Amino acid sequence: MRRLRHIPLFAYLLFLYNAVVFANTVVSDFALGTEILALSLPSGPVFTINIGESLLMVGVVALFVEIFKTTQGGAVSTWDHLLAVLTWVGFVVEFVLVAKAATAIFATLMLMALLEVIAGFTVSSKEGRRGVGVLAEP
Repeated sequence: MRRLRHIPLFAYLLFLYNAVVFANTVVSDFALGTEILALSLPSGPVFTINIGESLLMVGVVALFVEIFKTTQGGAVSTWDHLLAVLTWVGFVVEFVLVAKAATAIFATLMLMALLEVIAGFTVSSKEGRRGVGVLAEP
């Protein structure tokens, strides 16, 4: 169970996106545009959220959590970075090769996964510089 925490949250989002998109062929009227929440606001309009928008909202939270995980450092962090890079490569390959992945929602999730990879390398390089001490001459 402890090993599951090393799997990037974006890998779960990639799986979830595919589950939603390919479930459309099995369950009719189930797609990214399917409305899942509608709230009447006191100002008059109805606030709606569909499945695609909810995936983006979960992606923002996942990006925050993943960036927080990268600040912990250590040898475990190296595996987290490697898995994050592999997840991003999975996004890129699917975006290029799978027609149902050619959406703005998928591209935004792919960009978030890339930002997580960049943030991980940035944080780990900053930690590496802190570990190297430079002696000043008197």
